[in-house]
Amino acid sequence: MTRRQKGFWLIGVIALVVLMDQVLKIWVKTQMNYGEEFAILGLDWARIHFVENEGMAFGFTFGGVAGKLFLSIFRIAAVTFIGFILYKLYTSGQSLGLLVSLGLIFAGAMGNIIDSAFYGMIFSDSPVFGPTAEVFPEGGGYAPFLMGRVVDMLYFPLIDTQWPEWIPFFGGDRFQFFKPVFNIADASITTGVISILLFHRSFFHDGGEIFSKKSNKEETE
Repeated sequence: MTRRQKGFWLIGVIALVVLMDQVLKIWVKTQMNYGEEFAILGLDWARIHFVENEGMAFGFTFGGVAGKLFLSIFRIAAVTFIGFILYKLYTSGQSLGLLVSLGLIFAGAMGNIIDSAFYGMIFSDSPVFGPTAEVFPEGGGYAPFLMGRVVDMLYFPLIDTQWPEWIPFFGGDRFQFFKPVFNIADASITTGVISILLFHRSFFHDGGEIFSKKSNKEETE
């Protein structure tokens, strides 16, 4: 496969992930009340559940206004760095698998940056009991630049039961697996990281050589 073909695949994967992520987020934000949920294909363990978070992936939070601002700036710096690495890997003629894996991480980071940077200016707030959010509401959005909340909606409580009464400390308490609510961007980042760890571990050992290596002649076109 030529370098140009790899580039088309890479751009296509990144664009598709960002598009799917944003389309689903915008639909959920404008069509559902905060906290509302419904089953996917009637399955109890697969749901669309609308929540928003101020912080990191899978609903984890990070320290108030100052933490939110720091996290938004960190995301932008991180995606810039990932983009630089991705460009170097592409120009050095690396495998499509490695490029797509890192591209998934890049696309997921971009998807969540869009929320953090622009959703506060674009949408009205989403209160618990409604109404649903408006796009470009009169009087402006719910937050300034870089202070928007990330929309999450994918919820897969594969196990939802209670601990047996005889277990110390936890007996009778509710037990859920998998509990976090996440989005397509989070799933894309996770998939990319797992793919690199499973199939491209040599990247961590050969990184310096990769960045210094020139592409093969047949891959320059």
